[in-house]
Amino acid sequence: MAPTKKIVLRKDSGPSAKKAPKARTPKTVATSATELPIFDMAGKKVGVAALPPKIFSATWRPDLVHQVTTALAANKRQNRAHTKDRAEVAGGGRKPWRQKGTGQARHGSTRSPLWRHGGVTFGPRTERDYHEKVNQKMKQKALASILARKAQDGELVLVDKLIFATPKTKEAIAALAALSKAAKVKLLAPRGNRALVALSRYDGIAMKSFRNLGGVATEEARNINPLMLLSYKYLVVENPDESFKVLASRI
Repeated sequence: MAPTKKIVLRKDSGPSAKKAPKARTPKTVATSATELPIFDMAGKKVGVAALPPKIFSATWRPDLVHQVTTALAANKRQNRAHTKDRAEVAGGGRKPWRQKGTGQARHGSTRSPLWRHGGVTFGPRTERDYHEKVNQKMKQKALASILARKAQDGELVLVDKLIFATPKTKEAIAALAALSKAAKVKLLAPRGNRALVALSRYDGIAMKSFRNLGGVATEEARNINPLMLLSYKYLVVENPDESFKVLASRI
């Protein structure tokens, strides 16, 4: 009789055996842009600007950005809601009826909160303060974080100069339309806040030219804050060399 061969089952064989894990491919990390093209008012490329690493190498900090922007919004809040308490409403100086003997409840004034036209209990008052303290370093880091994120997401447009002889809304629309086509973005839209134009210095004519455009705002680069940047999708920076110097001095 022929000897039988002994069959040994391996642990990694059979239908219940686990498959070997596949090798994971490392995820590609999006690198921040180091250069962006500069356009003129006609939409033609006139140069390339290097983005300062002091500003545009910052990491995205959503927690810090949320804390700073909510505090800045609270600081802008105007407390106008005000109700009068029983000491401020008119009337009610005389006791409505005697203390005892009428069968009615005891009352000393018709301007009690229990009465019609009486004072309001725990109503909103103008004395309430919504102000929140924000440290300077928090503002600086939040500003750099938002600027770097806009550059990474392609929401930063550079223009060499915005010069208008006279305040003309028509010329401002033409300039934004040309920049939109050149940078492949949408700076003009019937609804929503689309673009924030950052000027290197004060220019009253340019501000008046953009003033009648809905969804477009202008501000000097030295006055830009994180709340303004998040209120608009795109940031148009005029004269990048000077504007970047101003922004770098704030961070």
